[in-house]
Amino acid sequence: MSLEENLRPDPDALLAQVQAQERKAARGKLRVYFGASAGVGKTYAMLVAAQELRAAGRHPLVGVVETHGRPETEALLTGLEMLPRKPIEYRGRSLSEFDIDAALQRRPELILVDELAHSNLPGARHPKRWQDVEELLGAGIDVFTTVNVQHLESLNDVIGGITGIRVGETVPDTVFDQADELVLVDLPVEELLTRMKEGKVYQPPQAERATQNFFRKGNLIALRELALRRTADRIETDVRAYRVEQSIGTVWKTGAALLACVGPGAQAERVVRSSARLAGQLGAEWHAVYVETPSLQRLPDQQREQILRALKLAQDLGAVTAVMAGSQVEPVAVDYARSHNLSKIAIGHGGEIWPWRQPRSRRFERLAPDIDLIEVGAAEGAEHGPRFSLAALHAGPPVALRKRLLGHGVAALASFGMALAALPAADYLDRANIAMLVLLIVLMTAMTFGRGPSVTATCVGVISFDFFFVPPRFTFAFSDVQYVVTFGVMLAVGLITGHLAAGLRFQAWVASRREGRVRALYEFSRALSGVLQREQIHQLTRDAIGRTFGARAVLLLPDAGGHLLPPQEEQASLMPELDLAIAQWAFDHDASAGMGTDTLPGSPVFYLPLMTQMRTRGVLAIEAEEPRWLLAPEERRQLDMFAALAAIALERVHYIEVAQGALVRIESERLRNSLLAALSHDLRTPLTSLVALAESLGESLAGSSPPLPSAQRATAQALRDESARMRIMVANLVDMARIQSGDVRLNLQWHAVGEVIGAALRNNQAALAGHHVVTRVPDDLPLVQFDAVLIERVLSNLLENAGKYTPPGSTVTVSAAVRGAQLEIGVFDNGPGLPQGQEEAVFDKFTRGDRESATPGVGLGLAICRAIVQAHGGTIRAGNQPGGGAAFVVELALGTPPAVPAAMQAEEHG
Repeated sequence: MSLEENLRPDPDALLAQVQAQERKAARGKLRVYFGASAGVGKTYAMLVAAQELRAAGRHPLVGVVETHGRPETEALLTGLEMLPRKPIEYRGRSLSEFDIDAALQRRPELILVDELAHSNLPGARHPKRWQDVEELLGAGIDVFTTVNVQHLESLNDVIGGITGIRVGETVPDTVFDQADELVLVDLPVEELLTRMKEGKVYQPPQAERATQNFFRKGNLIALRELALRRTADRIETDVRAYRVEQSIGTVWKTGAALLACVGPGAQAERVVRSSARLAGQLGAEWHAVYVETPSLQRLPDQQREQILRALKLAQDLGAVTAVMAGSQVEPVAVDYARSHNLSKIAIGHGGEIWPWRQPRSRRFERLAPDIDLIEVGAAEGAEHGPRFSLAALHAGPPVALRKRLLGHGVAALASFGMALAALPAADYLDRANIAMLVLLIVLMTAMTFGRGPSVTATCVGVISFDFFFVPPRFTFAFSDVQYVVTFGVMLAVGLITGHLAAGLRFQAWVASRREGRVRALYEFSRALSGVLQREQIHQLTRDAIGRTFGARAVLLLPDAGGHLLPPQEEQASLMPELDLAIAQWAFDHDASAGMGTDTLPGSPVFYLPLMTQMRTRGVLAIEAEEPRWLLAPEERRQLDMFAALAAIALERVHYIEVAQGALVRIESERLRNSLLAALSHDLRTPLTSLVALAESLGESLAGSSPPLPSAQRATAQALRDESARMRIMVANLVDMARIQSGDVRLNLQWHAVGEVIGAALRNNQAALAGHHVVTRVPDDLPLVQFDAVLIERVLSNLLENAGKYTPPGSTVTVSAAVRGAQLEIGVFDNGPGLPQGQEEAVFDKFTRGDRESATPGVGLGLAICRAIVQAHGGTIRAGNQPGGGAAFVVELALGTPPAVPAAMQAEEHG
């Protein structure tokens, strides 16, 4: 393969790039004014830019700007339109917040939203202001905002360690990294301190306290360094993205993917944040996994929830998270790293539970010498790894404690009881057989209660064996030193056997859990495969989620306009906390909302949109008795699978309904055509006789003597006219039946268009009587290949319609002209024209311009015209002229007419 082929862009990558650019173009643009601390001039710089845009003709809207009483900043608000804030009652006080609903309703081109990390008051739609900004961007509105370096989530603990102050308001790094523009607002530390002393940042008393705490010189220097480094990282990312977009050189590919191992203890969040910072500096993807071992499975719920919160934090910071199971952490983590091509593993630095056990870092080095190992240091005063003590054991739930104590008690009683049961046979059984019975009890205890009780059973069994069966019996003394080896081997074998049996029990439990998840998904998908109604999907989904998660579920479906329909009374009674407004928001934005999310997390109900490739099919509302299961990645993924299966089933039912409707329409059309053909043929014979009799009656009356009275002559003439009109209608019915059945065969010949137009005008002299007819047909038009009889029928129908639907004295114009490779034949009038929006509907069968019109007809003329023209490979369209009146244009392909022999040309010119 040549070098040029190697450097050629991947088509799939280009397509993904184009799709990403389209999605990005639909969103608003985010500009972040970034600084090391308050007072460097971020808001000032943002307002200066807004004033420059206003001078250039744009209209920025001030959503919320905090001036903190600075006169020079307040002066920049002059001339800018400001959005009124939304009043919110909080603890008996009336406060105000940014009004996102008013901003979305105004839909400005650009809006200024200061302090991106601000926490909204309870009662606002989102708990964080950066979530308001995300919704504005999703609506296509450009946003200017500000943020300080200490508010970035990944740097929160580092800055807290430097300054001694932990900032509570943070912004996820993903929001910061996805900004379209980053403007660094920097100020030297000495100049910032001078501004503080002059009262340009805070009021003098507040400024003095700030310089003694957070705004110490050393803190400001460190914050400035972090801000500059973070900005440099972001610029490096922009450079890499530009190289990829412009296909400069080879495609950039990082080999520095990172895996963070999350475990129990407060250090888990520090490992997550450090891994997020490192991944950002390397520009690499990163994963976070938690390996649940048998010992970790017995942790108290409080510690388990702490682990799940750390995984949720990793997911918010952009990591791919997973919960796995195994007997040991290191082999499972290494296997995950190898299968996902992760070249670095980050773990927490700390001691081990047992002093004689090999350190965790050494175990990782032994299992994966080719993978870089990163140990994250613990914060000052933090614990160095998990500690299991009696106090920690008692801190767990009382039910779990009683269960563990019961296992140890049963293990001890089982071993002691076995010794008592074997005591009468001590003179008949060999002591080796009795030792085997001890090991049997240990094995059964390990399989039933786990590793801890198996250790208890081993110790009690060895002691009982020594007391009851080793001479001298009924004492703990022994006469032979070899029994020391026996006791040691029994103890070791018992411990090893119990450990292996407990590990096997745990692996069986994990396999059972996984099999349960797979079985639940299989049963749910199998049940959905045969449903044909939405009600069945709702019932199956509710039952499946209730069995699997122990939660109540309600399926909310939209109407044709995209508005969610309220649930039935029975369903609403099952979930009284259901909020249709939150569900509608989740449906409109294709994002989860409610409990456990970033949008209205105070709601007790979780709203999950049911998305498919075509569209969002509804919202699944879930109310769980144990909300914390939503934090578990494995449980959330299974819930997403349930939602995906329900969405696919809803889409399948939708298309089944569409197909059934189409089939009904096809069968109805076929039946109507059959009936049309039968009636037209049955009516044709008696109608022909009726027309002949009417014409004979008219001719006989014309020559009768004495002549008939005028009233009788008018009746006879009306009978003749109506029978003629009826004959035309039946002819139309017959023609439509022939066209629909495919019996029409075109007699294609080369004809002069002017002759066919003349024949159509002659046939419609009666219909056009009282109208002014204008023809615009050039003499030099080429010959066109068509069926003259059928095309004449098309023009006759168009002229007849013009005569029927325009008042007497109207002008009817017939024209023909060459437009490129097409011949255009037009019939125009200056009458009332076509009804607005009915330009295409008039070509449908049995459709008339005015349903209540007294003008005779059944609405088949234009349908026949379109069928004939399409059979010729042409088109016909209808519309209204700018000056009023209807316009019908027929387009036929010109083709290449045959050459005229020279003798015929000479004869014509002679």
